[in-house]
Parts: sequence; C-alpha cells; structure tokens
Amino acid sequence: MGSQGPLAAFWFLYLGGLGIFFPFFSLYLRENAGLSGTQVGLVIAMIPAVGIVAQPLWGHLADRRGARARVLVLLAVGAAAGHGVLYRAQGFPALLLSTVFLASFATAVIPQTVAVSLAALRDPSARAFGRVRVWGTVGFLILVVGFPRLLDWLQTTRGWSAAPGVSEPGLGLLFPLTALLCLAAAAVGLRIPRGGEEALRSQRGDWHALLRHRPVVVLLGLTVLAYLALQGPMGLFPLLIRSQGGSMETVGNLWVLMLALEIPLVLYTGASLKRLGPRGLLFIGIAAGGVRWTVCGFADSNAAIYAVQPLHGVTVAGLVIGAPLYLEAAVPERLRSTAQGLLAMVGVGLGGIASNVTAGWLLEHVGPRAPYIAGGLTGFACAALLPLVLPRAERPKAAV
Repeated sequence: MGSQGPLAAFWFLYLGGLGIFFPFFSLYLRENAGLSGTQVGLVIAMIPAVGIVAQPLWGHLADRRGARARVLVLLAVGAAAGHGVLYRAQGFPALLLSTVFLASFATAVIPQTVAVSLAALRDPSARAFGRVRVWGTVGFLILVVGFPRLLDWLQTTRGWSAAPGVSEPGLGLLFPLTALLCLAAAAVGLRIPRGGEEALRSQRGDWHALLRHRPVVVLLGLTVLAYLALQGPMGLFPLLIRSQGGSMETVGNLWVLMLALEIPLVLYTGASLKRLGPRGLLFIGIAAGGVRWTVCGFADSNAAIYAVQPLHGVTVAGLVIGAPLYLEAAVPERLRSTAQGLLAMVGVGLGGIASNVTAGWLLEHVGPRAPYIAGGLTGFACAALLPLVLPRAERPKAAV
C-alpha cells in the first residue's frame, strides 16, 4: 500500500467529520442557536474569511519548511480544538469568534491534504490521487447518513425535549463527534511517509512567480466566480429542504443522492481528465452546479429538487478536484502547498465570503429560493466564460 493506506485513511476520517459538520452547521445556527438569516450567513462567512489568511500562510510554511505532512497533522489537531470550542459557545458573538478559531486551522486542511497526497504518492497521477481521495467521499457519505440516525436514537432513548422552533435538541453533538474524527485523522497522519517530493523546500520569494504565470492567474479568477455562484447555496441547503417540509433525516438522505455519482467520478478522475482535459473537466463541473441550483430555485416540487442532487458529484469531480489537478500541472512541485493554499484562498475564501453573505441576505430578505436562482445563473455565466479565457495547463518555461 505504501503511502496510499495512511492517505486514504486520513481522507476518510477527516471528510467523515465534515459529513457531520458541514451539512448541519447552518441548521444548528438557525434553530438551536436562534440566529437570524443574516447572522447565519456572517458566521458561515467567517470560515472562508479566515481562510484568506490561513490557507496561503499554512501552505507557504509547509513549502518553506519541507514539512507538509507534519503541518497537516498540526492542522487536524487545531481543527479538533476548534470544534471543541464551538461546542461550548453560546450567542452570536461567541459563535462568531469560535468559528474564527476553527477556521484558522480547518480551512487549510483540505488544500494541504491535496498537496501532501500529490507529493507522497509514488504514482502522483490523477488516477492515483483519485484512488485515495475517493475514501474521503466514502467517509462523508457514511457519516452524513449515519449521524442523523444516531442523533434520532439518542434523542429518543434519552428523552431529550426540544424548545419551540428547535427540531433536533441534541444537534450540538455534531461538534464533539467531529472533533474526535479530526483527532483520529491526525493520528493516522503521523504514518504518512516523509521524504522525496513531500520534503522539497521552496526558496524565499518563489511564490511571486505563481502570480506572473497566466494559467494560474486565470484559474484563480474563474475559481472566485465559480465559488461565488455555488458555495453559499450549498451551506444553506438544509434550510431550503426545511422550507419544503423536509426533516434532518431528509437532508441526510439527499446527501446519498449527491454522493452516489461522486464516488465513481472521483475514483476515475484520471480517466476523465485524460479524455476531457482539465479545462473540460472544470467546464462540466461548474455547468453542472449551475443546472443544479437553477432547478432548485425554480422547481415547484421536491421531486425535481431531489432529481438534480446527483449533479453535486459532477461539480465535485469537475471543480473541487479538477481545479487542484489543473493547478498541479501548472506549478513547480516545490510550490504545490503554496499554490493549493492560494487556490483555496480565492475560491473557498474570497468567493465563499461573497457567496455566503449574499446567500444569507437573500434568504432573509427575498426568500429561501433566491440564493439558488442567483447562484445557478451565475454558475452558467462562469461556465460560458471558461473556454474563452482559460489556457492549457503548463508549468512556467523559465525556472522559478
């Protein structure tokens, strides 16, 4: 197995934790914490806002020190601590500050895991990366389905009663459970082999060359627009389902539809990349996100909303995985952590901030469908622009 075993286990455990946290955090803030729609948007926006600083900073540190795996372990431990702090937070100011602390570590975990995976794999191809990354999707699927059932069992057996307007009185358990999975991921991360490309060091000032390379600059710009369209609606998705009369278990079941197509698409990313090329993969991913949210915004029936959820897997394979793989082909190996941090900064960071705040405002002032209509139409615009401006991925001809 070499490095694939520990890497696959890390992806499984850490994204398993996200399967508990991400789909239900906005629901917790809205119902259990009693925040307004705008406050929910602001709290969620803190995650990408802090990521603007944290993601490139941690990536640069990992490249300069040649200690990518050790930095990854530290980030996972910090994320566990952040979830523990959120568990104790009460009220809007405390939840806002606790989310800032969590985000200072958690936002850098995924880009750093991508960089470590590509550096540590003996066969650093898209196919090999897909084989380890797919375990993250499997972990997410198991926990996003299993957590609502576990919570329902605990609430029933222990007789927890809900306050008015609160459907899941024990939902706060998502924080300690996610923290435990982050700690388990950190323990597994200690077994990731070190040396080789994983230990390559960049030189001071090397990262400036990334911002002079046209494929990198254009990709960053398109990523901002894509996440502006798609991120906010995803964070508020449980609230849309609730407005349609769905339950927490409905949200979990819908994630099964979302991930059913994602698993084979991620597993065979290498074949897709070879056939479509990175630009084709990105185009299809962003366009699929546009279709998904447009249908959710205009659909009159739950059946139509449910029918388009498998497009989530297309978006993940095309955008969330396709963009890092495009970047991997366009930057020197010793700058991969910095580059992946920059990509996360502008996508989940700049694009995510604007998207979450806008989606929260639209939710409160226009209605639960408005973020999806706006996000879907913006996604279509981004997909149409991509073939016109994004060049072929290639590393700089001059040494950097």
